[in-house]
Amino acid sequence: MPVTVLFDRVLVQVSDAEGERRSRSGILIPATAQVAQRLAWAEAVAIGPHVRAVKVGDQVLFNPEDRFEVELKGEEYVILRERDIHAVASPEDGRGTGQYL
Repeated sequence: MPVTVLFDRVLVQVSDAEGERRSRSGILIPATAQVAQRLAWAEAVAIGPHVRAVKVGDQVLFNPEDRFEVELKGEEYVILRERDIHAVASPEDGRGTGQYL
């Protein structure tokens, strides 16, 4: 069954690598470690009709505390409001930077 995201909502999928991470010295930091206000990246998989700054496939930066989790077909997703997204990273489109060198 296809899912339609409404209004200004963005459906994202957080990668498994988002949980555990390594410090610069190589120490493994578990996902359960408390880090003050650490933001997380996720990939936008669906957007509502009123979303203006995010496209499907973009990476979005958000606060993990401002989210609603949902499971669809055995996969875990997060629903965010567009206003709760702090930054957007789009994949390169191969057209260059647009600057003259």
